[in-house]
Amino acid sequence: SEPIRVLVTGAAGQIAYSLLYSIGNGSVFGKDQPIILVLLDITPMMGVLDGVLMELQDCALPLLKDVIATDKEEIAFKDLDVAILVGSMPRRDGMERKDLLKANVKIFKCQGAALDKYAKKSVKVIVVGNPANTNCLTASKSAPSIPKENFSCLTRLDHNRAKAQTVQQRGAAVIKARKLSSAMSAAKAICDHVRDIWFGTPEGEFVSMGIISDGNSYGIPDDLLYSFPVTIKDKTWKVVEGLPINDFSREKMDLTAKELAEEKETAFEFLASA
Repeated sequence: SEPIRVLVTGAAGQIAYSLLYSIGNGSVFGKDQPIILVLLDITPMMGVLDGVLMELQDCALPLLKDVIATDKEEIAFKDLDVAILVGSMPRRDGMERKDLLKANVKIFKCQGAALDKYAKKSVKVIVVGNPANTNCLTASKSAPSIPKENFSCLTRLDHNRAKAQTVQQRGAAVIKARKLSSAMSAAKAICDHVRDIWFGTPEGEFVSMGIISDGNSYGIPDDLLYSFPVTIKDKTWKVVEGLPINDFSREKMDLTAKELAEEKETAFEFLASA
């Protein structure tokens, strides 16, 4: 079959390092799907990225038809089938959430515009870099010619942790123990998320995904990027309706919606002035 073009941004980083091998060995898109893998990072990281490129070549993965490492958006976003946006501005010590948001709005506005200009209109965009919901919404708004249903963000890590019953404060604990964020489990969560989009969810199962909230039946305001339970078929998600919600969950859901709405408002102020 024809190779698909898959972009990973922040490709010189920790999470991407754990992710790229799984994409290249067929764990995500299947054992008979050839791939052209595109790696994007910022210019100062190009030395590191060349090392990653050499390692991928040394793995001699038969499905990898080509690996392209670049710091240029017009090369990275060209004719994409899938874009996995891992790179974002990490939170530094003493950094206000607002400053973090401003830096990321800038990044995801540019990447959204690049998707709009260079990628296929059918591209599936998965945003991983935090704050993922708002970054995803920013990218989507900056790519008006790509259906907003094509954008999703990662909430799968919490879903996987909940399955393993370790969700409470697990991220913080891993950072403390490893002095690095939980890159391996994040990479696995990304693989699961993308594989589910590509192949659909197993019969009778649903997964969590951050998607556009328009027209949902759970009382979440429209035009937010919000985590819903979904089933996926033919690369199209559908929200699972009618799950029972107790008072505790309702309160949590409304609080999250309120926080995301506030974050969105701040982001869009930056977006208008960016």
